[in-house]
Amino acid sequence: MGKVSPLAPGSFPGLLTIDGVRMATAAAGIRYRNRQDVLVMLFDKGTTAAGVFTRSKCPSAAVDWCREVLASGKARALMVNSGNANAFTGKKGKAATKLSGQLLAKAAGCKPGDIYLCSTGVIGEPLPAEKFSGVVDELVANARPDGWEMAARAIMTTDTFPKGATAVVDLGGVPVRINGIAKGAGMIAPDMATMLSFVATDAPLDAPVLQAMLSAGVKDTFNAITIDSDTSTSDTLLFFATGKAKGAPRISDPADPRLKAFRTALEGVLAQLSQLVVRDGEGARKLVEINVTGATSKKSARRIAMSIANSPLVKTAIAGEDANWGRIVAAVGKAGEPADRDRLAIFFGDIRVAHEGERDPAYSEEATSAYMKNPEIAITVDIGLGKGRDRVWTCDLTKEYVEINGDYRS
Repeated sequence: MGKVSPLAPGSFPGLLTIDGVRMATAAAGIRYRNRQDVLVMLFDKGTTAAGVFTRSKCPSAAVDWCREVLASGKARALMVNSGNANAFTGKKGKAATKLSGQLLAKAAGCKPGDIYLCSTGVIGEPLPAEKFSGVVDELVANARPDGWEMAARAIMTTDTFPKGATAVVDLGGVPVRINGIAKGAGMIAPDMATMLSFVATDAPLDAPVLQAMLSAGVKDTFNAITIDSDTSTSDTLLFFATGKAKGAPRISDPADPRLKAFRTALEGVLAQLSQLVVRDGEGARKLVEINVTGATSKKSARRIAMSIANSPLVKTAIAGEDANWGRIVAAVGKAGEPADRDRLAIFFGDIRVAHEGERDPAYSEEATSAYMKNPEIAITVDIGLGKGRDRVWTCDLTKEYVEINGDYRS
């Protein structure tokens, strides 16, 4: 896995168990040698499910499978493999998902239509699904409720650390739990999801409620991050609710006012996971928060923010600790959104470096250079035209990113 990202948290969080969820990992040898590369999660009967997926027009076979089974709104098991994305694999890919579903269904004692499948790794290589036959029985037999960090590690590819988040929140006077894990470090420009993320709760929530909250929750979390502007073929975010929290009310209406605190907690978990993905950006040394204010709308602010966040020139300048606001001006100008050069104001942290179309009269190279050495950088651009605002997160672009991706398949 190489060195752990300097932006990694000090440790994996202490995720509480979720009643009705058990998990196990195994080494199937899909691509990696001597490491856990398959994860299975088992859910008790009555578990509901929701999901959001990549908008790529070239989705993986696993994404197609999940979209189909999600129509039932139910779940009994999830199997995830790392090392092979099972994408751009034609009829072989579809056959691999079918075999995977059959193998796990037999071992778990449920129907293939109650199983979700996810794959991450190299695109274009056939998935040797027959290798699952040697581990599925072991996975089901060994599944336990306290394996969240183990599960997060099994789904890693170029990630340098496992990613998890948790929350406990009141629902109708009863404390309920939310846990989530994610993987992702490259090919990150989520469009409805991240590369892979799985969230579970013991709250009794019907599938339409889960779906409404998840679809809303990704907008300012997973869909507000970018590492390299490339959307994966495999982006999948699944949300499961076991309903095992004793005494908690069953919620069937997405507009139920009792969901207010739960919705906030869920968005908090999604925000933590999405920012952990950015912190583990391939080769990243800087976490960058980009705020756009004064745009004509939130939608316009998002597009401008993403134009800045995806600019290789901006990202390499940050890697070099160079406060090159000219590159930010260029990114604003190319976004295709309303902007007025002579009204722009640009800040690095609290330092205003540009104002009203030119360098700020009080600009200090010494102070700005010192700020750019921080591991976390905030950039604010005031467009000066309206009240629209938005915020996105990205990272710098370093030589390590090129090295990682230059020989990823080989």
